[in-house]
Amino acid sequence: MIEAVIFDLDGSMVDSMWLWKAIDIEYLGRFGISLPENLQACIEGMSFSETAVYFKERFQLPDDLDTIKAEWNRMAWDKYAYEVPVKEGVIELLQYCMDNGIKAGIATSNSRELVENVVKMRKIEQYFSCIMTGCDVAKGKPAPDIYLAVADRLRVKPENCLVFEDIIAGILSGKAAGMKVCAVYDKYSEHQDEEKHRLADYYTYHFKELIEKGVLAGTDNKTIRE
Repeated sequence: MIEAVIFDLDGSMVDSMWLWKAIDIEYLGRFGISLPENLQACIEGMSFSETAVYFKERFQLPDDLDTIKAEWNRMAWDKYAYEVPVKEGVIELLQYCMDNGIKAGIATSNSRELVENVVKMRKIEQYFSCIMTGCDVAKGKPAPDIYLAVADRLRVKPENCLVFEDIIAGILSGKAAGMKVCAVYDKYSEHQDEEKHRLADYYTYHFKELIEKGVLAGTDNKTIRE
C-alpha cells in the first residue's frame, strides 16, 4: 500500500536537465576550460555540495566552494523560476495524493534555494510535507540516505513509499532504501531507458497513467512498462 510518494526534482518532477549543460559550459568557459564529454556521467546523483567539491578538485578552480555554489544558484535562478515547467501530469498526481491521504516529499540533489524557488513559483508548495536535499544527508545518490531521511520525516515506512526518478543513480538510491521506484521518461536520460526499465518497478511516460492503472491505490495488475 502506497502511503507516500517521493519525487526527485530535476528530470523527474520538472523538465530542467537541459539547462545544466548550458550552465556548465558557460561557467567552465570563464576559466578557459572546455566541457568534458563525460562530465554529466561523472556527477550524476551527487549532491550540490559534492558537485562543487568535484568541480573544484577536477578543474583546479580558484573560487572557494561557497562561491562556486552561489554562482551556480545565481546562473540558474531565473531559468528555474520562469523557464522550467512542471512535467505533464505531476500536478494531477499530487492532487490525487492529497485527496487520498498520500503524503508527498521531495528528495533532490539540487540546492535548497532552487527547489524552493520551483515549488513557490509553480504554486505547488501545499502538496509537500517535506523537502530535503543531498546536502542534508551524509551521502548523495546512489546511497539511500536522502530517501530514508524523507521517509523518516514523513513518518512512513520505506516499503510503503513510491519514488519517482529519471536517472540510474536515483533509481538505485530508491531501491537501496527499500522503496518501490517508478522510472520517469526524460529526454536527457533516454540512452538509459533499457537499464531504467530493468532496475525500476515501474516506468512511466505520463504521471496520470499511474492513477488510471491503480498503482497508487495498490490495485495495479502489472508494472507499467509501455
